[in-house]
Amino acid sequence: MSGPAVGVAGAAEVPAAFEIVVTSPGRFAARGALTFANAKRARGEGLHALRTSTARDLEVDCSGITHSDSAGLAVLLDWMAVMKREGRPLCFAGLPSGLLAVARISGVEEMLQKGV
Repeated sequence: MSGPAVGVAGAAEVPAAFEIVVTSPGRFAARGALTFANAKRARGEGLHALRTSTARDLEVDCSGITHSDSAGLAVLLDWMAVMKREGRPLCFAGLPSGLLAVARISGVEEMLQKGV
């Protein structure tokens, strides 16, 4: 067996891949897992992408997020807070049901769906 085992108790886990890509001016696609394993990097990459966009209104399509947890939700909420402070509207489309479930039990589902 080569490489680290994934999903086995006590085995090393491969960090989950995440990317945010520009699909058109002001429009982005979030793809991959958005979890504790990569939240810090995803936060930074997302903020860089959003801040360097020349468009005023921003939208992130989240339908490509394959797995998420509360850290992933925190990343999206942080992007919203930063963009709100900077006066740039941000909304999310295609939010996965698992992410919405975490948002619902956290009391932020409506805010996440409405955007800023």
